[in-house]
Amino acid sequence: MELQWPLILFTVFVAWSAGLISAQAIANLKGEGLKAQMASLITSLVLLVIGGIAVFMHLQHWERIFNGFGHLSSGITQELIGIVLLVIVMVIFFVQIRKNEGKVASWAAIAAIVVSVGLIFVMAHSYTMASRPAWNSFTWVLAVFGSACILGPATWAILAELLDKESPLKVTGLVALAGAIVGAVCTLIYVFSLQGLADQFATVGYYFDVTHPTYGLVDLTAITQVLSGDNAGLVWGGIVIVGAVLPVVACILGKLKGNWKVWGTVAVVCCLIGAICLRVLFFKMGYLFYMFY
Repeated sequence: MELQWPLILFTVFVAWSAGLISAQAIANLKGEGLKAQMASLITSLVLLVIGGIAVFMHLQHWERIFNGFGHLSSGITQELIGIVLLVIVMVIFFVQIRKNEGKVASWAAIAAIVVSVGLIFVMAHSYTMASRPAWNSFTWVLAVFGSACILGPATWAILAELLDKESPLKVTGLVALAGAIVGAVCTLIYVFSLQGLADQFATVGYYFDVTHPTYGLVDLTAITQVLSGDNAGLVWGGIVIVGAVLPVVACILGKLKGNWKVWGTVAVVCCLIGAICLRVLFFKMGYLFYMFY
């Protein structure tokens, strides 16, 4: 399947936005980094807007998207509901941050976390399709959640250190490190789950592209063996080492040295590369299968 860059950017930036506002909400519950709350909120909103613009670039006739909003079972409708709820939470955050010098009510912080996690899961789940074996797995949802766990807390740690130097950032550091570990685990679970993908195509002759009936059958081994096949370089280099391992190392160093400006940035850049590579793999593996009769 050809790469869908608008959707790649959409899932990356929305997950990043949700992860960031969740991280600042957790810090707010502990009273950390209050001077950085507004900057973080604006950054989260910008990331959400970028993701929203990107998804429209996927549509040749974007105005027709409104025809799908009348069905609650539609993934597009569910994503829209989640995004609207997150925007409402952001408005509440904006009012309370300005009114209370960075502090928001506990219920608002908890709501931000719940809505953000819900949006990530709804967004990722809308891509699961039974006709595409590599997509039809809850491990993909975990992978999207994992990227949010790294990008959000690491970005918050950078902003908090830059804008609120007096805050100890104890919880912030722990959340960033824990998020990096969770993100790495979720990413690896998805990657390794793809190794068993060939079994879902059974022993009957399947064909991936009915628009080219004269083409030979695709080599399942080369495609589905992601750890050693054609996609091994992308998996080991971009996803596992850069996207999963290095963010954990960076967050460990950030926690030990207390220099999140440097190590938080390394974690964000590495995770961003890894998240994009993971989505590239996701679309490259998005083969349909049709049975010969």
